[in-house]
Amino acid sequence: MAHLTAAPHRPLFLAGTLQTLLVILWWGFTLETRQYGTTLATLIPETAAHGWLMIYGLFPFFIFGFLFTALPNWVESGKIAQRDYLGSAGLMALGAGLFYPGLYVPYLAGIALILHALGWSIGLLALGRILRGARHPDMRQPWLAWAATAAGLAGALAFLGGVVLDSVPWMRAAMAIGAWGFLIPLFLAVCHRMIPWFTSRIVPNYVIVRPHGPLWAMVAASLCHGVMVVLELERWTWLIDLPSAGLAVWFIARWGIVPAMRERLLAMLHIGFVWSAVSLTLHGLDSLLAFAGAEYRLGLAPMHALGIGFFGSMLLAMASRVTLGHSGRPLKADALTWGLFWMVQLIALTRMLPDLLPGLIAYRAMNLAVLLWLATFGIWAWKYAPIYWRARADGKPG
Repeated sequence: MAHLTAAPHRPLFLAGTLQTLLVILWWGFTLETRQYGTTLATLIPETAAHGWLMIYGLFPFFIFGFLFTALPNWVESGKIAQRDYLGSAGLMALGAGLFYPGLYVPYLAGIALILHALGWSIGLLALGRILRGARHPDMRQPWLAWAATAAGLAGALAFLGGVVLDSVPWMRAAMAIGAWGFLIPLFLAVCHRMIPWFTSRIVPNYVIVRPHGPLWAMVAASLCHGVMVVLELERWTWLIDLPSAGLAVWFIARWGIVPAMRERLLAMLHIGFVWSAVSLTLHGLDSLLAFAGAEYRLGLAPMHALGIGFFGSMLLAMASRVTLGHSGRPLKADALTWGLFWMVQLIALTRMLPDLLPGLIAYRAMNLAVLLWLATFGIWAWKYAPIYWRARADGKPG
């Protein structure tokens, strides 16, 4: 237990690792029983529950574990207090765990969501104290990461409101806030900060390119997209999605994806970011099809390119890097980790194809994507989870 609580990322990453398996186990069970007409009725719509689990019930554990570890180093400030990261981890884990039975037991889901939001609030306040006390000359990316995390709490509270009021529009708004106000701005802030810096440590004579103008433009476009989703104006989002995709392509080129391929752990970050451009392009094309009144649409393919391709790839890449680096192990992705990363790419494609090619690819591919996810993150958990309750390999504290 002493090792598990010795550093912020340890309890949070462990809880997040369990969630990567639980959320898909529940969704796979739901899909399978639905096909045979034996689904146990949930008190919250299944798709809304799936959305909450993927956005709010999974990623925040890794996000807070990462931010608690990285943000103090970014701004050259003090560390997160143990009571804060344990309180945040404990309440969020308790809330996420109770959410599953809460789908079937009256009032329990509301309690679960409140506990989860309290844990989130503790973490957000702790990060805010770190940032307010910092004296670093450039605080733009750290405050953007904090603001995105605050938007995530607002989205979680909106979902709570939807559950209490039995309001599908509130739940829909929560999903839009979670994707476009929380996760995309936060992942953009982290990528903008870390991909060029990590690349500069590997690639000789590398020049860091980190302009803030394109970053703010992409964040603004993401926020506008979220607002348009809430207002049901998706047929107009191509006006912002396609230019934003162009900026993502520009970052991909300027950050040097080709020379980054020489180091697996670095390549994982670059390849993960490519999915941001793919997803934004697909969102833009789908919006254009709606604008043109076309019968053919892309379904959920753009969202799964975002959720599995971009977020899932970056999650595995960043979690692996932090786990290795903060356990006294070499920052090298072995063949197994590299293979698991490519499995995530396969999962994204497997889940997208039934929507892109509905006449050719059977929707049983969704079940295959579930199995691949469980296999991939099950193996990743087997390899990495024990590190969280063991001492550092180099004998150092933390």
